[in-house]
Amino acid sequence: MKDLLRQLFEYKTLSRQQAEEVLRQIASGQVNETQMAVFMAVFLMRSITIEELIGFREALKSLAIPVDLSEYDTIDLCGTGGDGKNTFNISTLASFVLAGTGAKVAKHGNYGVSSSCGSSNVLEYFGYKFSNDQDKLRKEIEEAGICFLHAPLFNPAMKNVAPVRRQLGIKTFFNILGPMINPSSPKNQLVGVFSLELARMYNYLYQQLDVNYAIIHSLDGYDEISLTAPFKLITNQGEKIVEPSDLGFARIDPVQIFGGSTVEESATIFQRIINGNGTMAECNVVIANSAIALTLLHPQLSVQDCLVMARVSLESGKALNAFKQLIDLNQ
Repeated sequence: MKDLLRQLFEYKTLSRQQAEEVLRQIASGQVNETQMAVFMAVFLMRSITIEELIGFREALKSLAIPVDLSEYDTIDLCGTGGDGKNTFNISTLASFVLAGTGAKVAKHGNYGVSSSCGSSNVLEYFGYKFSNDQDKLRKEIEEAGICFLHAPLFNPAMKNVAPVRRQLGIKTFFNILGPMINPSSPKNQLVGVFSLELARMYNYLYQQLDVNYAIIHSLDGYDEISLTAPFKLITNQGEKIVEPSDLGFARIDPVQIFGGSTVEESATIFQRIINGNGTMAECNVVIANSAIALTLLHPQLSVQDCLVMARVSLESGKALNAFKQLIDLNQ
């Protein structure tokens, strides 16, 4: 590890093989917390390279505990986090909206690091019990249309770095890796990223994978469709800039999608929206993200059709029913 750190301090980058090896060392407990913090700090001062990203991902995927949900044609909605915007749990709510439409969702997530409340925080608050038991996860998919994959239970490296990430409290390259290492390897993914540079890297990497994907980045910095600005949309078919008005929505103010300062505040907002009592801005953001995800599962439908499907799921209580079923299965 010392040699690798010395190499990085000389402004050199890692090869794919070196990147893979250092993540394996972290996963096996060979790297102490001080070394981990220094290693992560390097990538706060410069961008990760595509070779490093591929190496890190390959290490984590090879070490992960796999979950076979392939028969369900699942989808994951997951952002990198790290955008510093502290929104409410948009992708988690959108996941239940999709489950309410009949989709099968394998939601990958973790505790919040650079925000007050990640998807794991909010689901744990409502009584969800994290597990890597495949039978439990399959039962949730079959009965609720959604299961949740808490990242540290499936990857030893994520577990080992968790204390350091919490102490740092800011985004690291593990934010970048999160959406790429879903242990169930879903064939459909909506991925939000915090920069255009990262969107391009994701596109390059996902083109090499057998994945039906949509990568989104709001041009004012959000790792999701925020409706506060136009967003970049990159899919298997190409890329484009989408205005909120293209989806039939007006632009909103960032304060309208603030997620609260504590887990309790975030959970209150989550519950209000899933119960159908969200503000127009909150509901529209959830519907917009849900609709783009639905286009991956229903390529024969227009975006407008998918917007209608998402709105019906949220407003009819179908999304709420999926949420209640998932929580009830954990009681």
